Amino acid sequence: MSEPENPSSETVEDVEEELDGEAVEAGDSQAIAAQLMKNPGVLAALQDKLSSIVGSPSGYIQSLPKEVKRRIKALKKLQNEIINVEAEFYKEVNLLELKYAPKYTALFEKRKEVVSAAREPTDEECDWPSDEEEEDEKDEEGKLAPDSQQGELKDKTSLEGAKEAGGDGEEKKAEEDTKGIPSFWLTIFKNVDMLSEMVQEHDEPIMAHLQDIQVVIHDKDPVGFSLEFRFEPNEYFTETVLTKRYEMRYEPDPQDPFAFEGPEIIKCTGCTITWNKGKNVTVKQIKKKQKHKGRGLTRTVTKQVQADSFFNFFNPPAVPEGSESEVDEEIEALLGADFEIGHFIRERIVPRAVLFFTGEAIENDDYDDEENEESSSSDAQGKPNECKQQ
Repeated sequence: MSEPENPSSETVEDVEEELDGEAVEAGDSQAIAAQLMKNPGVLAALQDKLSSIVGSPSGYIQSLPKEVKRRIKALKKLQNEIINVEAEFYKEVNLLELKYAPKYTALFEKRKEVVSAAREPTDEECDWPSDEEEEDEKDEEGKLAPDSQQGELKDKTSLEGAKEAGGDGEEKKAEEDTKGIPSFWLTIFKNVDMLSEMVQEHDEPIMAHLQDIQVVIHDKDPVGFSLEFRFEPNEYFTETVLTKRYEMRYEPDPQDPFAFEGPEIIKCTGCTITWNKGKNVTVKQIKKKQKHKGRGLTRTVTKQVQADSFFNFFNPPAVPEGSESEVDEEIEALLGADFEIGHFIRERIVPRAVLFFTGEAIENDDYDDEENEESSSSDAQGKPNECKQQ
């Protein structure tokens, strides 16, 4: 048995052929359009046609009548006004950050005091549940043996204790001598992939002296923020504060206003590090052989070149004044990575430092990704015909 013809399978070309055979007056485009729009197959074909030009809409836009193009201009002008309102919103957010900055600073200062051993936290301040406490409770329960076993254990432990007293005493003394939270910020940098790539092995002894990272918001031109890396006095350089400043733009670029997606970093400047003799980890000496063209003699020369180091972070490439086209691809990539790192340290690392130290912040990010993947998968299986909103 032949299947019934599906009226929706008709294409635009099929309908055009039918119309050519009908008595339609030349130039009666309205009648043609009316008949086309009544046919579901034609509507589907038109939709497919429009979908095929997404990503390169210029052909379709150029084919529109002048009156439609005029209306598009009105929409673009409205879009520009929307973007200006969005810029005002982000400026208000910046003012709100300034308002709450003192509250954050007071808490961050307490954190710094504990990390750097400037102050020992009280029992009340340490009253926070943790997984280690549950393990300790289990250990305590295991120690509570019946009375019949207590005597045997007492004799045994007294003998073992006499042997191990020396070792336990040394360990206890070492624990008592540990001040603050050693290598707090170095551990954070090593835990986070984006930052661990910057830290070289020869940087680690220096990073162990890092006691705090502070964010300073600038509300006067040039607006932006600074990251202050505060070190304890050390043998490597004379400064105790290394600064990285980022300048931001809160308004859309007049040359390309529709590219605005919120505040963006447009420039960054570092600081000079006064290295002690023989301690500069940002440079290295290499030996190179040179041959004399005429005499054929060779000599070995020593040349100083830049070495991979976290501390190159404080010597970023300069942003050329003027058009962005003057920035070559390599510098543009370096600046892009630098801006991303600075933003990440400000928005994530500084506010949640202890969670990156313990790894909880990283684990939470991983779980969020997995939950999103599972949710997307189940949605796709459970609702195959549902349109996804982009």
